[in-house]
Amino acid sequence: MGRAANIRRGIVVGVDGSASSLAALHWAAHEAALRNTPLTVVHVLPAPPQMGASATWPGIPMPAQVIDEHETQARGIVDDAVAMALDSGEHRAPPEISGEVLGSPTLPTLVELSKEADMVVVGSRGRTWARRVLLGSVSSGLVHRAHCPVAVIHDELPGSADRGASARVVVGIDGTPASEFATAIAFDEASRRHSELLALHAYDDTDLSGTYDMEWSTIVGATQERLAERLAGWQERYPDVYVRRVVVLKQPAHHLIEAAESAQLLVVGSHGRGGFGGMPLGSVSAAVVQAARIPVIVARQPRGSEAVQ
Repeated sequence: MGRAANIRRGIVVGVDGSASSLAALHWAAHEAALRNTPLTVVHVLPAPPQMGASATWPGIPMPAQVIDEHETQARGIVDDAVAMALDSGEHRAPPEISGEVLGSPTLPTLVELSKEADMVVVGSRGRTWARRVLLGSVSSGLVHRAHCPVAVIHDELPGSADRGASARVVVGIDGTPASEFATAIAFDEASRRHSELLALHAYDDTDLSGTYDMEWSTIVGATQERLAERLAGWQERYPDVYVRRVVVLKQPAHHLIEAAESAQLLVVGSHGRGGFGGMPLGSVSAAVVQAARIPVIVARQPRGSEAVQ
């Protein structure tokens, strides 16, 4: 696509003028300011369809005037988005904001950009979204294929991206490398936001051996100890973060979504227990991204990187 190698774009946010992408823009600008990192605003303009095209007929190229109108509209979307990001209101603006219009297929382009980004931020749906129960095709594709963490922003609750210091960050922990990377992100986000971190672990029969005859209170105590040990290193690294550990019985997606009702941010791993090498997104993560009404970060890792930095 003609881009220089080894560019670091900071936080990349995809915009298309929809309400969902505007919510993503505001969240991404705040996130970039918190991290003191650049914000890159991107609008991807796919090639216009050919008129009259079919499986048996190649169709007629779109008139140049129509193509020019699409490009002008795309540039307007990006310029407006950059202006809104600069006008950060009560929050400080990111240290650097740039905008780009890229002419290529949307999802592959954003996946490629994710190789150069610290995080990609998208709305939960775009202009082509049709049903409230479905995640948009671009956001869904990114959480499956991106090379960096992906934040999916819902627009149902205005202001939910920043509910203040009283709103906690929630992270799902299952002991896998993917959840370890999610834990790293969650501690960092909680520290930057000066908020409490709720670390939730859903107990299942594989957590502890020989527990079938134990009382639930005993199981919770033993699992809490293991969870505390797993988090000890992170708490030493982030002494400013107060951590509340919660152990629940199975149904992790249900409990994470419930915990998110009073949170400002939810962080999950890209896959969890029972996941296979070819399964890029676990069922719990997929359910959470689909159902949660607050920003969700899916902790996708660059290929070949370590889970803990």
